[in-house]
Amino acid sequence: MFFRLIDKAEEAIISLLLVAMTLLVFWEVILRFVFNTGLSWGQEATLHLSAWFVLFGVSYGLKVGAHIGVDAFVQLLSPLGQRLITIIAVLLSLAYCGLFIYGSWVYLSKMHMIGIELEDIEVQTWIAHSILLIGLVMLTIRLLVLLWQVATGKVAGFQRTDEAKESMHLAEELKREVAGQ
Repeated sequence: MFFRLIDKAEEAIISLLLVAMTLLVFWEVILRFVFNTGLSWGQEATLHLSAWFVLFGVSYGLKVGAHIGVDAFVQLLSPLGQRLITIIAVLLSLAYCGLFIYGSWVYLSKMHMIGIELEDIEVQTWIAHSILLIGLVMLTIRLLVLLWQVATGKVAGFQRTDEAKESMHLAEELKREVAGQ
């Protein structure tokens, strides 16, 4: 139930961020090229919206298997070997997340203490940049779930996109379409 709630919240937030960013850029283009004006805060808002979009998307991408995996060597190993390599990779990824979470905490604490606002938007910097901490904590949760699944034998490795397989599927579809015409 908890993870389903996180999934739905992530999907909603990612969708809202993408829509907001698209509408903001569209409106900025209209203002610039039709009315020869613009929003003083548009570029900064777009930058922060895209950062939030990417950092939310990293953890969600891990969950749905949207990341590309290079696993030619790993596929040569036995299922147990694949699981061990995956556990090592997840542990290294968790260490990476831990370092960045610590660094984000230090950075956000200093920004909160100093009280600096963004250049063009009246928002505290620590609030706008808090996605560093939020996104990395979300990624850590996803990695811990994956570690548990691998350790209990539910999965052998990262769920990933197989671009070669998808390309071959698209090539076969194209071949059938051409043959049918």
